[in-house]
Amino acid sequence: MTLDTSVPAGESPHECSRCGMPFRHEDHLVLHRGLEHGDDLSEAEVAAFRDAYEAESEELRLFRLKALALLVLLYFGFLFTYSFVT
Repeated sequence: MTLDTSVPAGESPHECSRCGMPFRHEDHLVLHRGLEHGDDLSEAEVAAFRDAYEAESEELRLFRLKALALLVLLYFGFLFTYSFVT
């Protein structure tokens, strides 16, 4: 699987110092370092990875809750519509 790591023209990329892969956002670089180069990180890089990982996890949790709420609203919306029509 090949990831698209292209950075638009005019933006300065954040490049991994270990493998040279470019990233558009610094958080993505921090997550990449922690996942791909975790065995040779400094203490500061490990702390930055943990912070970025927790923030990403929190964003995913919030997205999942919003998606679940939307599905529940759609379900009951269709259920009430069906009960009124029939």
